[in-house]
Amino acid sequence: MRIDWKEVSDYFRILPQKVDYLLIIQILPLLFISSLLVKEINPALFHKQLIYYTVGAIGFFLALLLPWKKILWWFAPLSYLINLLLLLAVDVSGKSILGARRWLVIPGTGMTIQPSEFIKISVILMLAYLIHRKPPPEEGYGFVDFFKLSLVIIIPFLLIAKEPDLGTAMVLLLTGFGVLFFVGVRWRVWLTMVLLLTVSAPILYNHLHDYQKKRIMDFLGKPSYHVQQSLIAIGSGGLEGKSKDEATQTQLKFLPIASSDFIFAYLGERFGYKGMVTVIVLYILLIVHLLILSRIYSQDYLIKTVAAGLAFLIFIYMDVNMYMIIGMAPVVGVPLPMFSHGGTSFIIFAVFFGILLNLIAFKNYFQYNADAKITMLEKDALKRNEELQRRKRNLEALKKRKNNF
Repeated sequence: MRIDWKEVSDYFRILPQKVDYLLIIQILPLLFISSLLVKEINPALFHKQLIYYTVGAIGFFLALLLPWKKILWWFAPLSYLINLLLLLAVDVSGKSILGARRWLVIPGTGMTIQPSEFIKISVILMLAYLIHRKPPPEEGYGFVDFFKLSLVIIIPFLLIAKEPDLGTAMVLLLTGFGVLFFVGVRWRVWLTMVLLLTVSAPILYNHLHDYQKKRIMDFLGKPSYHVQQSLIAIGSGGLEGKSKDEATQTQLKFLPIASSDFIFAYLGERFGYKGMVTVIVLYILLIVHLLILSRIYSQDYLIKTVAAGLAFLIFIYMDVNMYMIIGMAPVVGVPLPMFSHGGTSFIIFAVFFGILLNLIAFKNYFQYNADAKITMLEKDALKRNEELQRRKRNLEALKKRKNNF
C-alpha cells in the first residue's frame, strides 16, 4: 500500500484550521478550578492530577490526529469486543476492593485499570458506527432496530452491574438510551419501555445488593453521614465562601472523599453559592455547545451520535454527582466529570473530545462506500475526468489554430 504523502500533508494542514477551539476553551476553566481545589485539599494529589492532565493531553492529541472516519469501521467493533472481554475478565480474576470486584491488575506493575470506565467510549463509538451504517427513517427506529441497538448498551450494563457497580452501570444505560432518544426512536417503543420498567421495578429492586438497598433507603429517609457533612460544608460556605483555613469541614477531614466524589461540596464551602453557580453555568454552556454541534451536523450520524453521547455523559455525571451531595440522589460514587480528582475518567473524556473534534474537522474530507470503509475511487475518478477534460480542451484549441492557418 503506497502512502500518498501529499494527502498526509493536506490532512495535517487542514486540522488546525477546522478545530473547534471554543470547545477546548470551555473545558479549561473547569480544569483550573478543579486543580486549585485539589491542591488545597492535598498537594500530593495535585501533583498526581498534573500527571493525569499530561497523559490526558497526550491522549487528546493522539485522538485528534487519528483519521477516525477512515478507521472507525474496524476500530469501533474491535474496541467494543476487547472491552467486553475485559469486563468478563473482571468477573473471573478481577481485584476486589471493599466488596466490589471492579478492577484488573496490570501484571508486573501493581497498577489497576477499571474496564467499566473504558466501555463507555466503546459503546458510544459502536452506536455511532451502527447508526451511521443504517440511519433511522424519518419516523425513527422501530422495535427491531431499537432492540439490536439496545443490545450494545444492555450487555455491558449487565456485566458492570454484576461487579457490582450500579452507579457506573446506570450512567452507561442512561447515556446509551439518551443517544437513541436524540437520534430518533418511535414513541410507541418508548411507551413500551416505560410500561415494562414500571411492571418490573419491584423485581429489579429485590435483586439489588443489601448495601444498594441501604443507599436507596438513606436517600428516602434520613441522609447518610456523607451527605450530612456535605450539606454542612455547603451551608457554611454561604454566598461568598470562606478562605482555605476557615473551610474547616474539609481541612479537618469531616467531609469524606473531598477531592473526588464530594469535591463540589468543598467548592461550595470554599467559594460559596456564587462559585457553585459559576461551575454549573460552565457545564451547561459546554453541554449546550455539544447539543448544538449535534444539531448542526444532524446529517452526519457519526458526529451527531458522538456529540450527543458526550453531552448526555457529562449531563448525567454532573446531575447524579450534584444531586448526590445534597441528598437528592443515592450516594453511588459517581465523580464530577473533568472536575473530581482521578485519572481514568479524565483521560476517557480527553480522548472523547479529541475524537469529536477530529470528526468535525474532517467532516467532508473523506468519501465513503456503503460499508463505511474509506475509498478514494471517486476522488481519483474525478481527478482523471478533470484531466481528460483539460486535454480535450487543449486538443480542440490546437485544431482551431490549425484551421485558422
